[in-house]
Amino acid sequence: MTQTYEDFSKYGKEFVDTGLKSYASLSKGAQAIATEATDYTKKSFETGAAAFEKLLGVKSFDKAIEIQADYVKQAYEGFVAEATKFGELYAELAKDAYKPFESLVAKAK
Repeated sequence: MTQTYEDFSKYGKEFVDTGLKSYASLSKGAQAIATEATDYTKKSFETGAAAFEKLLGVKSFDKAIEIQADYVKQAYEGFVAEATKFGELYAELAKDAYKPFESLVAKAK
């Protein structure tokens, strides 16, 4: 009976330690994602403001269309690059959060 309690206590402590490690990984990953989102938002706003300023100084309709087309192209390329980066960050977050549990899963088999 004592051995069973000690085993249960040991596994419980192991599970809690693993959960805390996983939570730390989640916290770190979420912070990285939030920082990246903030940087992208700031950069996107600055790019849009710069394009709007250019549009205010335009004298011809053709030049306005050209500026708008350049802005849309830059915004799209920036969005695709950021979406890729966010996908990688989320994948890394999932891997890091699961990593502490791999040893427990291996022991259970």
